[in-house]
Amino acid sequence: MSAVLDPHGHVADHGHDDHHGAPHGWRRWVFATNHKDIGTLYLLFAFAMLMVGGVLALMIRAELFQPGLQIVNPELFNQLTTMHGLIMVFGAIMPAFVGFANWMIPLQIGASDMAFARMNNFSFWLMIPAAAMLAGSFFMPGGAPAAGWTLYAPLTLQMGPSMDAGIFAMHILGASSIMGSINIIVTILNMRAPGMTLMKMPMFVWTWLITAYLLIAVMPVLAGAITMTLTDRHFGTTFFNPAGGGDPVMYQHIFWFFGHPEVYIMILPAFGIVSHIVPAFARKKLFGYASMVYATASIAILSFIVWAHHMYSTGMPVTGQLFFMYATMLISVPTGVKVFNWIATMWRGSMTFETPMLFAVGFIFVFTMGGFTGLICSMAPIDTQIQDTYYIVAHFHYVLVAGSLFAMFAGFYYWAPKWTGVMVNETRGKVHFWWTLISFNVTFFPMHFLGLAGMPRRYADYPMQFTDFNQIASIGAFTFGFAQVYFFLFVVLPAMQGKGEKAPQRPWEAAEGLEWEVPSPAPFHTFENPPKLNADATRIVA
Repeated sequence: MSAVLDPHGHVADHGHDDHHGAPHGWRRWVFATNHKDIGTLYLLFAFAMLMVGGVLALMIRAELFQPGLQIVNPELFNQLTTMHGLIMVFGAIMPAFVGFANWMIPLQIGASDMAFARMNNFSFWLMIPAAAMLAGSFFMPGGAPAAGWTLYAPLTLQMGPSMDAGIFAMHILGASSIMGSINIIVTILNMRAPGMTLMKMPMFVWTWLITAYLLIAVMPVLAGAITMTLTDRHFGTTFFNPAGGGDPVMYQHIFWFFGHPEVYIMILPAFGIVSHIVPAFARKKLFGYASMVYATASIAILSFIVWAHHMYSTGMPVTGQLFFMYATMLISVPTGVKVFNWIATMWRGSMTFETPMLFAVGFIFVFTMGGFTGLICSMAPIDTQIQDTYYIVAHFHYVLVAGSLFAMFAGFYYWAPKWTGVMVNETRGKVHFWWTLISFNVTFFPMHFLGLAGMPRRYADYPMQFTDFNQIASIGAFTFGFAQVYFFLFVVLPAMQGKGEKAPQRPWEAAEGLEWEVPSPAPFHTFENPPKLNADATRIVA
């Protein structure tokens, strides 16, 4: 077993789990201020929420297996669709990416930890009561909120007390996101190792820096929208109530001014992860690094001027429709630049297809399909036809499940050797990939046809002619759900328990970045002194 210099200048043996003074027992986790521990907490919390949201989704698909009402009544069905969306977006995808940020950003920029360690702990623990309030709203009088995950007025003004709990939970989750974002921005701008200029930062760090600014810009907008909903409900205001001169469509404008940047908040970190994995397994430098940075920034800026493409059918003037149509087509250009750069990176590379690369290539393929269906939705005349049909459901699941989730799986398989000190079983990883990819497409591809045939979303019942595609989708959904249970039981748990072949310091020979300069598993404290970097800031020089 070879010995290497750890970031403290001490010799560390690869086979030794070198945790310098790590606290033990429950205190280590409750009072955690170490970025690696907090990252782990975020990832475990996000996976638990993924399972909760997944169970709600499977209840939806079980109900839709055949026409007629089988399992749940329409009121509960609407509660399930609402809570599935809220839990997946705010409880699973966003916290998971914050978990990746906590684990990887200090390692990738040569920082000793996040800038505000105690605030980091606080921003995580805020999520637990918020998630409990969201999930617990099913047991309140009248059941959970049933206004759709977008929480549109006037439905929100008619809900029971669970709506207030939901609003409170969203405020807490928003505060957590803002604190996490401030922490990430300050860490990246102030704590990079000497020599790591902005244009030498890893792509994952760049995508998170831009994402954090987006979060700080738009989370207060959501807070404003739901606060106005709250005052309409209890304090006699009429922001969204036409009886008092308000306008429910104004809610949609405010919500989507938050909601569209939010979509990019959930995909930009995924772009960053894939931009690390593709070069590592193509054994080439990332093609067009600078253009990737500018494309990411362009997406973030343009995301603020496309919000009303969700609202073509609200009676918008033709001029408005044209503006949002052209703006939406424009935002597909920097996204296309990214896809082109990934493909150009793979072009004539010495590619191998270990599990991280499989998920990354799967991401590019299926995310691109989701992007094309989005481009179709951008056209106002077409969108008027497919608005609120299953075509929309298919489109955004291709972007968010095949986009965000596939990239997270890729990131897990790529960095898990550094986190756990053991190599993930390749065979099990490949089983997970193919099982997930096939069942995902079986679930969501038929929904395009359902939508084009006119099946509306959020309906608990449907006429007979939609039965076949719904049955295929439901079977695919259950298969997809079991694939993630398999992933946790047979991939994640063994890795967390340290079962498997010991990981070398550099498990992927061509992977670049400072995270591969520390032993596997990464010591509890890394980079106590800022490391000296080589010219392109990818290696430590003694």
